[in-house]
Amino acid sequence: MEELIRHPMRMRANRDERARQNFVTGLRAFVLNDMATGMRRVYEGRVEPQFESSHGRKPADGEEVHQAMKPEPYFRFYSSMRYNAQEMVWRSILPILERERDDVRDRSRELSAEAEREGARLELDDHLETPRNVTAVDVHLMPGNYHGEFGDGDVSMGALYDHGLAVFSFGMMGSNLDDIGRSVAGYVKGRYPDFQPQRILDLGCTIGHNTVPWAKEYPDAEVHAIDVGAPGLRYGHARARANGVGIHFHQMNATTLDFDDDSFDVVFSSMFLHELPKKDIRKVLAEAYRVLRPGGLMIHMELPPNNQMSAYDGFYLDWDCWYNNEPYYKPFRDLDTRKVCAEAGFDPERYVQFVIPSREGYGEDTFQASVSRDQEVGRDTTGRLAAGVQWFTFGAWK
Repeated sequence: MEELIRHPMRMRANRDERARQNFVTGLRAFVLNDMATGMRRVYEGRVEPQFESSHGRKPADGEEVHQAMKPEPYFRFYSSMRYNAQEMVWRSILPILERERDDVRDRSRELSAEAEREGARLELDDHLETPRNVTAVDVHLMPGNYHGEFGDGDVSMGALYDHGLAVFSFGMMGSNLDDIGRSVAGYVKGRYPDFQPQRILDLGCTIGHNTVPWAKEYPDAEVHAIDVGAPGLRYGHARARANGVGIHFHQMNATTLDFDDDSFDVVFSSMFLHELPKKDIRKVLAEAYRVLRPGGLMIHMELPPNNQMSAYDGFYLDWDCWYNNEPYYKPFRDLDTRKVCAEAGFDPERYVQFVIPSREGYGEDTFQASVSRDQEVGRDTTGRLAAGVQWFTFGAWK
C-alpha cells in the first residue's frame, strides 16, 4: 500500500502491522470493485427479471431493490465481507494507536504551539454539548466515534480517523487524503476565476484533511474549520501546520454557528451532511446562508441524491445506512437538494450542482478539462469505484 500518511503526525507501524493494513486495503478494494460488479450482474441477470415478472414493472426505488436483494446469497456474502472489512480497518490501526498515543499527542502539542505562534488559532469549548447523533452511534463503525477522549490533550480519535481513512480509501482519497478538498477547491477556482474569497469556512471538518487544500488554493484567504469533536480538532490543527498552512479550528456545532452575519465568502463541507438528522441539515443550510456574504458560495461535497440516480445505484449507495452505522445516510439522500437550499433562503435560480472527477485519480489534464463542462450524476459518481471516483457537489450562490 502506498504510504498516504506522510506528515509529522504519522504513527509508526511495524512490518507486520503494515502487512495487515495492506491486506485490509486489498480486501476492501476487492469487495467494492470486483464483488460489487458481481452483485450488479446478479441483480440484472436474475433479481430484476424476477421482480418484473412478479410485479409487472421494474423496482421503483432503492428500497424495493433492497428488499428484492435481501434473500440473495451473493448480497448476503457481499454485505458480510464489506461489514467485516470495515471493522478490520479500525482493528488494523488500534494496536498502533495504543502504542503511539502519547507520542502523537506530544507531537500534536508541539505543532499546535507553532501554529498558534504564527496566528492560527485552536479554540475549544468545554461547555459545548456533543449532539446525540454523534454520542449515540459509532459512525461507520469507528470505535469512539469523533468525540471519544482519553486524557488531557488527547488526539486519539483524530489519529485513528486519519490513519483509518488511509486504509479504508485504498488511494481513492488522494496522496494526502485530501482529494475531495483539492478537487472541489480547484474546480471552483477554475470555473470562477474572478471569484477571490477572503474568508472560507469548512463545516464538520473532522481533522481538516479537506480544509487544507482550500488554504493552499486560496493562500490569501483566512480559513476557518469547525467540528464538535475536540480530539479531531487538536489533531487537525497540528496536521494543518504539518502540511504547511495555518487554519483556525473551532469547536462548534454547525447548527448554531458563532460567527457574524455576512462574514464568509465560501461555506464548504465534505461528507458531513449525511451524518446529520434532517432537521439539523436544514439548520446547517440556514446557518450557512446567514454567515455568507452576498455573492458568496455555499458548496457541499456529498452523496448524490436518490432522485437523480437509478433504483439500483440508489440501493448500492444506501447500503451504508442499513449496515454501516450511518442511520442518516438514506434520509439525507432522499432529500431534494435544490428544495432544501431554497428552504434555507437561497434563490433556486442560483442553485449549483457539479460532478467533479477526482483530481488525483483522473489526472490534472482530465480534471482541468472538466471545469468548463457540466456532467450528469451517473453510475460512476461517488461510491461505484471501478469506473473511477467522481465527487458530487451541490450548493448555491447568495
